[in-house]
Amino acid sequence: MNRLRVPIRAAVALLAAALPLAACGLQPMYAGGGSGQVARALAAVEVPAIEGQAGWLVRNALVDRLGAPEGSAAARYRLLVRLDDRLEGLGVLSDDTIGRERRTLRARYQLVDLANGEILVDATAGSDAGIDVVSSEYATIAAEQTALENLSREVASQISTRLALVLRDRQ
Repeated sequence: MNRLRVPIRAAVALLAAALPLAACGLQPMYAGGGSGQVARALAAVEVPAIEGQAGWLVRNALVDRLGAPEGSAAARYRLLVRLDDRLEGLGVLSDDTIGRERRTLRARYQLVDLANGEILVDATAGSDAGIDVVSSEYATIAAEQTALENLSREVASQISTRLALVLRDRQ
């Protein structure tokens, strides 16, 4: 008998704690999964080619995140992206060589409604990474490339999250 009361009390306490959350306004963003409103709106975003290697990486990451089929005729929105990719030396060693680099990737993007040309979002996203410059030139180049790939995914993540919020509020 005593064993039954403990789980019931715990369940009642959990239910009582969850009730205030229902009124706080939290809503699942991707309710309905791939067929939900936000997912369908994101899939209707066309992402044209973006200049440069960083552009290629960011565009591919965006297409993957948005779920937009390649060459989709059902595009309702166009995402225009301009990138600024910089690699600069930071730490100078005693022999006047660079010991550390910083790679910065910034994106200025606009989401345009194709029906009326209205700009729904005009924002920026960005991230940066530190890179150790080592004696092996190959290792340094590989680290710079890895940093660019990681930064591209991070910038695409920031952009897709912002688009999801805007498109959810627009529904």
